[in-house]
Amino acid sequence: MSGLRARAAARLTDLGYAAGWQAVQRLPEPVARGAFDAAGRYAAGRAGRGARQLKANLRVATGGKLAEDELDELTTRALRSYARYWQEAFRLPRLPRERIVADTVHSGVEHFERARDSGRGLIAALPHSGNWDAAGVWLVDWLGGPFATVAERLQPESLFRRFLEYRESLGIRVLPLTGGERPSSAVLREWLSGGGFSCLVVDRDLGPGGVPVDLFGRPTTMPAGPALLAAQTGAALHPAICRFTDRGWEFAIRPEVPVGGPGRLRDRVAAGMQGVADSFTADLAVRPEDWHVLGRIWADVPPDPPTGERR
Repeated sequence: MSGLRARAAARLTDLGYAAGWQAVQRLPEPVARGAFDAAGRYAAGRAGRGARQLKANLRVATGGKLAEDELDELTTRALRSYARYWQEAFRLPRLPRERIVADTVHSGVEHFERARDSGRGLIAALPHSGNWDAAGVWLVDWLGGPFATVAERLQPESLFRRFLEYRESLGIRVLPLTGGERPSSAVLREWLSGGGFSCLVVDRDLGPGGVPVDLFGRPTTMPAGPALLAAQTGAALHPAICRFTDRGWEFAIRPEVPVGGPGRLRDRVAAGMQGVADSFTADLAVRPEDWHVLGRIWADVPPDPPTGERR
């Protein structure tokens, strides 16, 4: 009976998500924006576990320099930013590609051009910031073809398929992190060795093989994959950042993080991922409200306690 209940709950989740997706796409854009902005404000006021973890993460990202009321305001802006991401995720397939490209401010494209002109593959390592799907639309347009990425397998499977179809509709080749016909790492190695581009969101370590790094001056781990793949294939490893603007989106590409040369592979991989973490530390501090991480990043940074309880 418990298995039947679980399947029924998964099916309801998927149906509810699909209905919401369709409903939001039919709403006028100003109405959708207003509704999701209100939802972000509500989430901030409700102060659930995710919001309290986000606040704790932002306290670290801002160096502990903000007063509590200032940190509360920043957390509210961050949840409104997160709500904006979801509003755009629901509506992005219906937005004209030309509008997304025109409303994307970009910088550092010369780094991508250098890799493409030399025939090298390229890995863009990103944090959960801004709208990485909109940046993906811009990148597909710039490349004139798809790039590859890896997605965590969601439950239920039907919900994962919806996300897969959504991103593929934007021109992105999506590889499942687990459960694919072949390991995603093997597919990516072939893709990058052939001069392909890949974008990987790496500020959360979802597996057991992470490498130690310092992020905002605190120890954590990041996936080794981007630096390891770059070292194995000769691809260029570039940190990048997505942010929101009033009109649209920003996509900024940073200089290559070297992973070649002498020394043990494990040491070069660790140094490469530390270079990525250093870039994230600098870029996320510019507009921390666009960093959408409601999960635990640092072992010693739990969520803030509920209102009224002592820290």
